Amino acid sequence: MRASRTDGPGAVTAIAPARGTMVPMGFTRDQLESFRDVEVPDLLPTGDQPLLLLFVGINPGLWTAATQTHFAHPGNRFWPALLRAGVVTHPVDQAAGMTEDDRDALRRRGIGITNLAARATARADELTPEELRRGGERLRALVAERRPRVVAVAGVTAYRTAFDRRAAAGEQPARWGASRVFVVPNPSGLNAHETVDTLATAYGEAARAAGVVDGPPPG
Repeated sequence: MRASRTDGPGAVTAIAPARGTMVPMGFTRDQLESFRDVEVPDLLPTGDQPLLLLFVGINPGLWTAATQTHFAHPGNRFWPALLRAGVVTHPVDQAAGMTEDDRDALRRRGIGITNLAARATARADELTPEELRRGGERLRALVAERRPRVVAVAGVTAYRTAFDRRAAAGEQPARWGASRVFVVPNPSGLNAHETVDTLATAYGEAARAAGVVDGPPPG
């Protein structure tokens, strides 16, 4: 695994398409490209802390690799949706990177984050089906070891490929051992069919099933 870089941040400017120009929050495109294939470790409760809800992304994006923060791209709706759903209780500055307090707050609530594939790419469609299938096997092993109440896989197409089965969004009919399995929408800004509100509804449903959030859906 290639070591992560920490020399990326620079000035804040608007998006520009050419390589070497700045993107929002201060990484150049060349700097982001240097994080290809960097791996991002799982964020999981430690010690005696239980794992109640495990979110599963497809793979790290370049911004996630640069900041070592899952779902970190400024256009990703994951963290705003979790806040809207009450899954997290304070905003996370995803583009700048999570603080240790942010990470500890997730662990205390029994929330973990992993990915089907470990290596960072600019787009998820750069992964091969074989990578996703291997990632599915690794995920099943992690779930068997940590036994979360709920596994929430973000992205129905990736789920179908990784596990070679038909699936629709929502709770899946078969459990993985004692773990309930949900397929939830991908929060990427490229997924134009979803909004923060619809993502919050789906993530909140999984969180209530895991016991992370109490009560009925907001609204």
